[in-house]
Amino acid sequence: MSSAKTSTKNKAVRAPGRATIADVAKEAGVSKATVSRFLNHRETLLTKDIATRVEVAIAALAYSPSPMAQALKRGRSRLIGLVVADVTNPFSVAVLRGAEKACQDAGYLLMLFNLNNDRQREMEAIEALAAYQVEGFILNTLGAVTGAAAEAAFHGKPVVLVDRRHLEMNCDFVSLDNLGAVRLAAQHLIEAGYRELLFVSEPSRDVSSRQERMDAFRSFMNTPARGVATALPDLHGDTFETTSDDHAGLDSALLALKKRAGTRPPAIISSNAVMSLRVVAALARLGWQLGRDVGLVGFDETEWSAYIGPGLSTIAQPTDELGRLAAGCLIERLKGLELPARQILLAGHLVPRGSSTYS
Repeated sequence: MSSAKTSTKNKAVRAPGRATIADVAKEAGVSKATVSRFLNHRETLLTKDIATRVEVAIAALAYSPSPMAQALKRGRSRLIGLVVADVTNPFSVAVLRGAEKACQDAGYLLMLFNLNNDRQREMEAIEALAAYQVEGFILNTLGAVTGAAAEAAFHGKPVVLVDRRHLEMNCDFVSLDNLGAVRLAAQHLIEAGYRELLFVSEPSRDVSSRQERMDAFRSFMNTPARGVATALPDLHGDTFETTSDDHAGLDSALLALKKRAGTRPPAIISSNAVMSLRVVAALARLGWQLGRDVGLVGFDETEWSAYIGPGLSTIAQPTDELGRLAAGCLIERLKGLELPARQILLAGHLVPRGSSTYS
């Protein structure tokens, strides 16, 4: 009976879940500091008997050091923080995929923080990711954290901006060429025969990409150098900003557009995929058909673009490449690259479908 009890007492019992350094220390009958010395190849500071006991305990408990803990001891977490304004936006998801793949290829992990379009959470996001010892940040945010506050929040760690500029932040920036993309959409609609155009956007205040697209549209419509002013004196364009709950305002803007166009169908350019869906919903409320009563080109190519009415014409952004480049720029900085802040603008391309067919 006594022998059986002794056997049970000496048998290593693995704690539920992953074994910890404390479990190893308890099993070997030593301190956690002693186990740490052994793990850091400093067993020369230990007697042979103690080193053997620790080694046996590690094997019995199948203990393996936490990769995160080991990385932090070396001063490297191999983590990159990504903050996005709205993860429900197809653009954000597509950029995330590209960035994640680039990080994986380089041996980094990506940590995501979604702001849900709440600019008050930007500092919270940065502080939360900093607490996990991320080595750098990729930001697609509203730009509420700038200047001295940003410098303090990032603790001198590199930052790359995607799609949205931040005032006073001198760092790498990767984005769509918004000027070229808007011109591509407008020129396509004009060539299709539309003469009354409306650019529809979410509120543009403090969101650089929305501002750039609206400014690009106004510039295109107001600049004689566009090459069509003389030949097309009846060409006219306007802009409209709307929120997610302003159904009546959007409907009124579309009715006014239709009235200005007279007997000729007008056309719309929507600033992103979220706005495209709102426009399509408004057209349904008004009983209008895409490609017949109104033309539409939307920013962002999505999986559902081909199934909206006769097919939604889009300006496709190179989202995967944007994400990869953003991560690549950041990893270069982490590896010690020292260059002035870079601006990388990528071209979009037109995907024409039935929604922009003039009839």
